[in-house]
Amino acid sequence: MAENELPRVRIYTDGACDPNPGPGGWAVLMHYKGHEKILTGGEPDTTNNRMELTAAVMALQALKDPCQVELYTDSEYLQRGITEWLAGWKRRGWRRKDGALANADLWQSLDQAMQPHQIKWHWVKGHADDRDNQRVDWLARGAIKRG
Repeated sequence: MAENELPRVRIYTDGACDPNPGPGGWAVLMHYKGHEKILTGGEPDTTNNRMELTAAVMALQALKDPCQVELYTDSEYLQRGITEWLAGWKRRGWRRKDGALANADLWQSLDQAMQPHQIKWHWVKGHADDRDNQRVDWLARGAIKRG
């Protein structure tokens, strides 16, 4: 299927932790042909960055067919990791120049989940006026598993 024939999906993701590290939650808001789907989850002992990555992995794994994806995140760690750092980590065997790569398991899962899709990554300012970003922030905070 040609790229312009792929279904178009708009996705917002967010992760939260309180405190960081500590209990965390993640959320996904997917828009497709006028419909929306929400996914959430959490872990009792995690970090904000792990929740940000988990949200993106879960979003892409939820797509049943290859898609054109517009993915929005307020995490510079996620956005820069994908657009600037990922290729180098892969070349070095999932390591940073100066040693171990934090969250390598999730970066590898995200790399695999991205493969069937055409993805444009967008960074949005957190807690600004983007309604869908505010929604996933609220959903991620609500998904935090306490205790």
